[in-house]
Amino acid sequence: MEKCIASVATPLGRGAISIIRLSGKDSLNIALKVFSSKNIKKQVLPRFMYYGNLKLGNDLYEQCLMVFFKAPFSYTGEDVVEFQVHGGVLLAQKVLEEVLDAGAILAEPGEFSKRAFLNGKITLDKAEAIIGEIDAESEAELSSSLQVTNGKLSNKILQAQEKLKLLLAELEVGMDYPDETEETKLKENIFESLDNVLSEIQQILSNSNSAKYLKNGINVALVGKTNVGKSSIMNALLGEDRAIVTDVQGTTRDQITETFLYDGIKINLIDTAGIRKTDDRVENLGIQKSKSALACADVVLFVLDGSEKLSEDDKKIKNMVGQNTIFVINKTDKKRALQHFENEIEISALKNTNIENLKKAIKEMVISNEIDFNKLVITNERQYSILKDAESILQNIQKDEQILSLDILAMQIKKVWQTLGKITGNTENEDIIDLIFSKFCLGK
Repeated sequence: MEKCIASVATPLGRGAISIIRLSGKDSLNIALKVFSSKNIKKQVLPRFMYYGNLKLGNDLYEQCLMVFFKAPFSYTGEDVVEFQVHGGVLLAQKVLEEVLDAGAILAEPGEFSKRAFLNGKITLDKAEAIIGEIDAESEAELSSSLQVTNGKLSNKILQAQEKLKLLLAELEVGMDYPDETEETKLKENIFESLDNVLSEIQQILSNSNSAKYLKNGINVALVGKTNVGKSSIMNALLGEDRAIVTDVQGTTRDQITETFLYDGIKINLIDTAGIRKTDDRVENLGIQKSKSALACADVVLFVLDGSEKLSEDDKKIKNMVGQNTIFVINKTDKKRALQHFENEIEISALKNTNIENLKKAIKEMVISNEIDFNKLVITNERQYSILKDAESILQNIQKDEQILSLDILAMQIKKVWQTLGKITGNTENEDIIDLIFSKFCLGK
């Protein structure tokens, strides 16, 4: 029997309420050791909120609310009790201490959600999506997590696994009764079904190609020589004065990183030191960081002064940038003297001209099509990697279609089934399960 666990389920701090949660067979008995209400008659009714007193020792009581969820109709699938007390760090901790003294044990991080998974209330992908909901920093990332929480991914994977199970059954019959089975026809049917499974997996992968940007954002490095307006452009993109802007060369000596949201996507800006030849040791360190930023950026904004011709410093930087570069021609409020570039956008940081078009260009460089959230989109890197593994196995099966014997084919199909099971958790080992739920906060 699982012991009753308890934890504070809300962030510690001052607020309207704090929630202390218990889960386990003895949760109600333990709760009634510390809580009393004149509204409780013969028994506590599930899903009713009771107002009463919670004992805090030495004839002290907290007036609070208690609700009981009877198994299996609870988040964890076990008996669950929640106390709603006045918000406050010390008070919440004191209530938790009373509950622990009454017989509960302190929950580990993610243990409530782990019990929900073990009791069949949620699948493993839904558990990971809950983490995604909590950690989401953009609407796009939240939308993706909500899709998975609502069962879109697990339904797709379970359907695919069911198809694979049926294929394994057909193969078993074919191997057990070879005289009654035409191997060529059997293989034809199996490979047709495997093609369908592969297509479904590839559709999810295709929808999710840009998913890493939903989760991590687009990393954008602003590079250029000194005094071309990189810091001014950063401020214009952010809509606030974050970077220092002066006429003095070499003002930016270290990387400045800030984030803003555009069309639901995080844009991570890295304002770098102007690249030039200098004897200043500190500035040189900043310039080295600028060169490093070029290597890890998803998009490079190569900033040029449109009122000047291409300088030697500009030419050196141009040789450093790659295909992921937007040539940002700044200072369009002045007469243009600079040559034209294939992938350029003219702006004026001073006049705030064309800044919205620059934001759009940044997004479109890495996300060419609008992400359709009516389709299944996954942002979880582990789940994406598992689907890529399943795709690879299926592609290898296709490649070896003519030479695979029935027994080897059965082994490969089972391998795909087990790989997909790592998403829903129905074939997953306990070490991975423990690792996933350890990422949850206490009380979840």
